[in-house]
Amino acid sequence: MSDMTTARRHELNLYRRYFDLVAAGRKTIEVRVQYPHLADVAAGDTIRFRIKATDEACDVRVLRVTAYPDFEALLDGEGPANVNPSASREEQLANIRAIYPPEKEALGALAIEITLL
Repeated sequence: MSDMTTARRHELNLYRRYFDLVAAGRKTIEVRVQYPHLADVAAGDTIRFRIKATDEACDVRVLRVTAYPDFEALLDGEGPANVNPSASREEQLANIRAIYPPEKEALGALAIEITLL
């Protein structure tokens, strides 16, 4: 029995600036909060990233999922250039925290390593 039978498909929205980096193969780590609906994301799964209110989409395969206590630990553990090669660590931290308020960050952070399909 192959692993493909257990691989799942997920759909997640992305902001345009991050979508473009993923689609270009330049962003290899997607950052998310550890929401319950993401608990089953695992290596081998496929994620379809979409830009809200458009029909643009891009498919990636999940290579690895690593949990961190917060966004700072994640950036240090994964390397900021893998998360967003066009922004400094400080800019990224500010950008991520503008998306996710402290009570969300308190749930923990997920680094999802991806590769384009």
